Amino acid sequence: MISRTDDYATVFVATCDLAGQVRGRAVPPSEHAALLRSGTGWVPANLAISSFGPIAPDNVFGSRGDLRLIPDADSAVGIPADGGAPGMLLYLADQKLPDGQPWGCCPRTVLRDALADLRERTGLEVVAAFEHEFVLEGLPESAPFSLRRFRDAEPFGTDLVRLLEHAGLEPETWIPEYGEGQFEVTVRPAPAMVAADRAVLLKELVRDLARRRELPVTFAPLLDADGVGNGVHVHLSLRDADGQPVLYDPQRPGRLSALGARFSAGVLAHAPALTALTAPSPVSFLRLTPNRWSAGGAFLAERNREALLRICPTTELGGSGPAAQFNLEYRAADATANPWLALAALVRAGLAGLTGDYDEPTVWPENTDQSVLALAPPLPTTLDEALEALEKDDVVRSWFDPQLLATHLSVKRSELAQLDGLDDAARIRKVRNVY
Repeated sequence: MISRTDDYATVFVATCDLAGQVRGRAVPPSEHAALLRSGTGWVPANLAISSFGPIAPDNVFGSRGDLRLIPDADSAVGIPADGGAPGMLLYLADQKLPDGQPWGCCPRTVLRDALADLRERTGLEVVAAFEHEFVLEGLPESAPFSLRRFRDAEPFGTDLVRLLEHAGLEPETWIPEYGEGQFEVTVRPAPAMVAADRAVLLKELVRDLARRRELPVTFAPLLDADGVGNGVHVHLSLRDADGQPVLYDPQRPGRLSALGARFSAGVLAHAPALTALTAPSPVSFLRLTPNRWSAGGAFLAERNREALLRICPTTELGGSGPAAQFNLEYRAADATANPWLALAALVRAGLAGLTGDYDEPTVWPENTDQSVLALAPPLPTTLDEALEALEKDDVVRSWFDPQLLATHLSVKRSELAQLDGLDDAARIRKVRNVY
């Protein structure tokens, strides 16, 4: 929690909407204490703003209603002054009704409720981490993963790591990636809400620093129809009430415990509907195709980057034990999603698997032939298909406020309509410019 505002010219209170865009309001530092007490005003229809700007025409809120953005004091991030850019104090907020009651359409509240239900019904807690890929434009051409690319991005890279450390995001690695100008940032695993908050903040901190360094940056899922895309890999592990990891069992296939298999079963069973929430842009599904190292099908596999759910490797170097490292990676996500809503959907799906009657999934070994995996259930091939799957999946629909679901469908179909008639290259350019 930050109590002093002397170093910051502005205090900004933010939420993240269904287009994955961070929006909010600013107040002068003199209003800081009042802001923490009662927040600042907000409007329900703001949730219905599409990624390209206009409010979805058939949004359920219309011009009615009022909300308050209530900042979470523990989410505060101070962005230091840098050259001509003044310092800013940034808070993430819950959207609440004017009387302080929770608003059922607030994505951050949706995640909080999902985690509470998981805890109440199973005694389990989620530890998570989001890995973001993005492209810095304007750098010289360089080889994938190369030291040259790493150095070409300096001093941006060093400045970014320092900024993330200053903000408390606990960066682990800063990586030159495979695509031209592509990089990845990984952060330390954290309790689920903290991890999702970090996912919201990381994109904005990267963009803010890139703007100050005059480096165009994009987190868009695809920059070229035939090129490498940017994904967000969501790592999940479960802990019991004593904080002990529960996904690891060396006696079972893939070393995945029976509890982990049941959690995975829920995610796999509802995968088509989930993708409408985790990869929700008009071009996301151009990336989610076989042989692109994104997610080639709805299957669970050991150390296979084509799997929707990947069992990640562990190491025993340095005396590390595998149980604490053991986690599942969900690979059909990108930065156009709302991290709170995406993680809430994965937690709900896992909870359904833990408490429902689902067939235990096959754990495909690392050496499984691709021809076998090609027979796995496919993911949707377009956002339209994913939205239809969401509408038809009564279980997934039951997890969310009807107004939230209606707004999500409205926003996404509005985005599709705004790109209607464009070819893939033009659609990619439009999304690229937004993200």
